[in-house]
Amino acid sequence: MAGALILAAAAGALALLLLAVRLWVVLSPRAPVPRRSLSLLVVAGSGGHTTEILRLLESLSNAYSPRHYIVADTDEMSTHKINSFEQNRADRNPSAAVLCNGPGTCVPICISALLLGILGIKKVIIVYVESICRVEHLSLSGKILFHLSDYFIVQWPTLKEKYPKSVYLGRIV
Repeated sequence: MAGALILAAAAGALALLLLAVRLWVVLSPRAPVPRRSLSLLVVAGSGGHTTEILRLLESLSNAYSPRHYIVADTDEMSTHKINSFEQNRADRNPSAAVLCNGPGTCVPICISALLLGILGIKKVIIVYVESICRVEHLSLSGKILFHLSDYFIVQWPTLKEKYPKSVYLGRIV
């Protein structure tokens, strides 16, 4: 019986070690790899979040396509805005990134994307853009995703000072 417990403890320790190594590989910073196109998963929140994310998408090149959207079932207005936006931009290419700007619904999506990398299924780049209304403090989503995103973009210099890992591009929305 003692031998079985020792074997189980060793197997558990090995599993934890492998998980720690895998997390380190996935979360360690890497230099960006140039690509021709990048599939983009866009998490749309309701109201102003959808408007902001669509303005962000307008400024992206066609290399960020195809775009896939996650919208709440009850958010018909965002669905209509996205459909209209996509009809105006008729381009289709492959991709692997998540772009989000603050709705709480983006956190589980980004964690799922991170899990794809941890499990070795697919590396998904997570780009988080903090909402322009956040001048001095991060949103709750921002506080969570600051540690998980590959690129964390802020729109105010005060946030860049508080969060040196962030990227300040000025007002982009």
